Amino acid sequence: MIGIEDISFYLPENSISNYDQKEMFGINDHFIEKKLGIKKTLIKNAADETSDLCIKAYKNVINKKGDVNIGDVEVLVVITQNPDMNIPHTSAIVHGKLDLSENCACFDISLGCSGYVYGLSIIESFMKENNFTKGLLFTADPYSKIINRKDKVTSLLFGDAATVTIISNKPIYQSGKCTFGTVGKRCQELKCENGELFMDGHAVFDFALEYVPRDIELLLKKNNIKIHEVDKFVFHQGSKYIVDSIARILGLPNEKVVFDAEEYGNTISSSIPIILSKEIQKENNKTILISGFGVGLSWSGNILGRV
Repeated sequence: MIGIEDISFYLPENSISNYDQKEMFGINDHFIEKKLGIKKTLIKNAADETSDLCIKAYKNVINKKGDVNIGDVEVLVVITQNPDMNIPHTSAIVHGKLDLSENCACFDISLGCSGYVYGLSIIESFMKENNFTKGLLFTADPYSKIINRKDKVTSLLFGDAATVTIISNKPIYQSGKCTFGTVGKRCQELKCENGELFMDGHAVFDFALEYVPRDIELLLKKNNIKIHEVDKFVFHQGSKYIVDSIARILGLPNEKVVFDAEEYGNTISSSIPIILSKEIQKENNKTILISGFGVGLSWSGNILGRV
C-alpha cells in the first residue's frame, strides 16, 4: 500500500500587496477580492534558489514530525518549470543538500499547475513498480524569476512557495484512478519567452471552464463515486473567479470547495498540496477530489481516499 503519509509547505515572508498596486493597474477592491481573490503574493528571498525553497519545505516536515528517517528515502522528485539551472536537475541538488543515500533515485518533472496531480501518480507508480517504501515529492516553481512586475495579468496573480509530500507504505490517503489531458495546440496561451512569463488570461479562463468540469465528471465515473460522496474539492488556485465558476457549473456547495490563496497567491504546482496539507488532517474528509489545470494546456484529476 503506497500513498500520502504527510505534507508540509513553505511560504516566503516577503510579500507584495495587490491593494498597493490598484492605481498602477487601474483596479479596485472588488476586482482584488471577488475576481482574483488574492490580496497579496509572496516572493522568495533574492538569494534563494528553487532547491532552497524545497529544503525549507522539508525543514517544516521535520518541525512537524521530528525524525522522518531520511536515510530510508529511495526516490526524490521535484516538480518545477523554474529550476536552479538547466543542468544538473534540481532534484539532484536537493538530494545533495539533504545528503540522501547514493541509492536514491532523483528526477525532475517539468509541469505547472497540473504538476502535482501528475507527479503524485508518477511517483506512486514508480515506487510500486520498484518495491520502494519511502519517497519525497517536492513542488517549487518560483515564478518571481520570470514575472514582469509591470504586467497586470501575471504580477497580481502568482506567488512563490514550495511543498513536500511524503509518499510511503504507511499512508493516510491513497490515490484512486486518475484522469489526464492536454490541448497542445493552445500551449502558447501560457508561456515563458525570452525569460518573461506571458499569459492570455481570458483564454486560460475559457480553457478551464470548458475542460475541467467535464473532466471532473469523467473522474467521478472512472472511480465509481457520486459527486455528493466527495467531502472536499481541491482545485488548482488559478483565481477565485475560476474556482467559483467551476464549482457553480458542477453545482457544488460552498462548504465543500476550498479557496485558500488570498494571502499568498497562485503558487502553480504548490497550490493543491498547500491546501491538502491542511485538509488531510481533518478526520471528516474521507474523500478528497483534486484537480490541476493550466500550463500545456493540461489538466489532471485524482480522488484521494482516507485509509
